[in-house]
Amino acid sequence: MSVELSARQQAKGLLLHSLCHCGGALRAGAPFFPSSVHYLWPKTRPSMKVKIVNRSPWPLPSYQTAGSAGMDLRAHLDAPISLHPLQRRLIPTGLFIELPQGFEAQIRPRSGLSIRKGLTLVNTPGTIDSDYRGEIRLIVVNLSDEPQTIEPGDRIAQMVIARYERIEWREVEALADSTRGDRGFGSTGVKG
Repeated sequence: MSVELSARQQAKGLLLHSLCHCGGALRAGAPFFPSSVHYLWPKTRPSMKVKIVNRSPWPLPSYQTAGSAGMDLRAHLDAPISLHPLQRRLIPTGLFIELPQGFEAQIRPRSGLSIRKGLTLVNTPGTIDSDYRGEIRLIVVNLSDEPQTIEPGDRIAQMVIARYERIEWREVEALADSTRGDRGFGSTGVKG
């Protein structure tokens, strides 16, 4: 018997690890026998098509590994630039995107660049809204104690496409109690 995953389950990446075929019925929580369940899981998840204009000479952003959540963004520069310690610059990418409503692009630093060169992004994660049509530009800052150079085409940030929810406020006089209450800013400590 084959178990088909709904679109919602595929989107969330859920595996049906606790289902088995026992006497013609599927039961949750039954012992798992790999030979009794045939997964119809695609080798690659279906991808959403997003319109993009590339005015740079560099390739389109792409995932570097099969498990990557983010796609690297490259510096669209005519010449190398140097950032002094604590200096920040707005770096163009030459990319323009049109996201579907209900999605955002989150712009994040690249961890290797942050640890090796001290280069990171000032507003992280930055958000690109679905109705923004301007160029994607990155606010890069040098947090190291020496000048750092960004070369044309350097991969300097990553972009993650994420779904978001819109809300409506329900104004009330008080909020429900919780165990945590109003304790924040490190109130749980760093040990234990």
